Amino acid sequence: MTYCVAIKVNEGLVMAADTRTAAGVDDVRTYNKMHTFEFPGDRVFVVLSAGNLATTQHVLAQAQRDLNDPTATVNLRTVRHMFDAADYLGQLSVRAQKQVTQQLQGQYSSLNVETTLILGGQIQGEEPAIYLIYPVGNCIAASPETPFLQIGEIKYGKPILDRFVRPHVTLEDAARCALVSLDSTMRSNISVGPPVDLAFLPRDALKVKHSLRLDLDTPYYSQLKETWARQLENAVRSLPKFEWELQPQLPLQAQTQSQQPQAQAQMGVQTQQNGLNAAAQMQFGSGNNGNNGSGGQSY
Repeated sequence: MTYCVAIKVNEGLVMAADTRTAAGVDDVRTYNKMHTFEFPGDRVFVVLSAGNLATTQHVLAQAQRDLNDPTATVNLRTVRHMFDAADYLGQLSVRAQKQVTQQLQGQYSSLNVETTLILGGQIQGEEPAIYLIYPVGNCIAASPETPFLQIGEIKYGKPILDRFVRPHVTLEDAARCALVSLDSTMRSNISVGPPVDLAFLPRDALKVKHSLRLDLDTPYYSQLKETWARQLENAVRSLPKFEWELQPQLPLQAQTQSQQPQAQAQMGVQTQQNGLNAAAQMQFGSGNNGNNGSGGQSY
């Protein structure tokens, strides 16, 4: 399976993707799901993919062939707007799916040949943009209210994006958020796994400024995972307490010390009571001896 996320902030774009394509006890494979088309100084495109791998490869190969074909009527170098680029890739996807379906001629009817794409990038003179391209070829853009797009196993990594990602967030913070989103997904779903690809596209740079591949043993990624887990634990412990947790409780030593005077007082009362009982018994005993002496003499 797959998890890919693209984030758009005022400073530019962040694109991130895992690389696992199959998962099992003895079957783990990886494949690059981030694909870059750069034309420095003019435009840059990054494509994230999820779905049928053969269809994805067909789309990417056709896009590259069109770039190399001087007679092609449209390609990624000639489109005028980001929407046009998204529409172009969508049509390539539909064509590839249709071709495979026709070749099968009804066989393997359960085979899913669909692919879903995210296109991110910028064309000179336009704003950076990200588009989600559906298998049927149409697409949607991210909005200021939800400045991110996801494909694949989206549910596990979405809460952190909903809570944190806003247009004013810095590019680096957006990237850290994307990594946390991926890490949360990998912890909950074995079909999403490392290494993780991460790309930074600053506004108006018209190129990928930083491109990273992070594995579990990569120092930065390892530190990020450990820090996030520790801060989550601290955050939970700092949450408001329940009402019964707020009732004051004396420490064990203080409770012991407070019980000592009470115990001593009880011992004093008991000792005093014992003394009174003993005195009463002595007085009762002496009276009986006197009566026996005066009335009990023998002649």
